[in-house]
Amino acid sequence: MTMLRTLCKSKIRKATVTEANLDYEGSITLDLDVMEAADIAPYERVQVLNHDNGARFTTYAIPGERGCGIVCLNGPAARQGVVGDVVTVITYAVVEAAEVAGWEPRVISVTADNRVADRVKR
Repeated sequence: MTMLRTLCKSKIRKATVTEANLDYEGSITLDLDVMEAADIAPYERVQVLNHDNGARFTTYAIPGERGCGIVCLNGPAARQGVVGDVVTVITYAVVEAAEVAGWEPRVISVTADNRVADRVKR
C-alpha cells in the first residue's frame, strides 16, 4: 500500500485584498504574475487565511490581469474579508511518502501593492 501525504505546495504571504465582489459565483481573483510566481494554476483549489478576522476558507483561483496587483474576494468569499485585509493564499499537493524528504513549497512574498517581492523556489 502506498501512503500519500498532503503537503503545502505553494504560498502567497500577506497579500492585501483590493476588492470584494459579492455579485459573483465565487473564487478569488489574483494577479496572474503573482499566481505564476507562486505556481498556482488557473482554477486551482486554494485555501485563504485572513489575518485580520481569522477567517479560513477554500475556493479556487481565477487569473486577473497581469501586473495589476488584484486580490479580489468574489461571491461568498466576499463575506470573508474587506478591502485592506491581509490574506495568505495556500495550495496543497498530495504526494507519495517517499517524496516528503526534502520537500519545499514555493513561497512568495508580495509588496503592499501585491507585486512579487521575493520567492523561494523548490
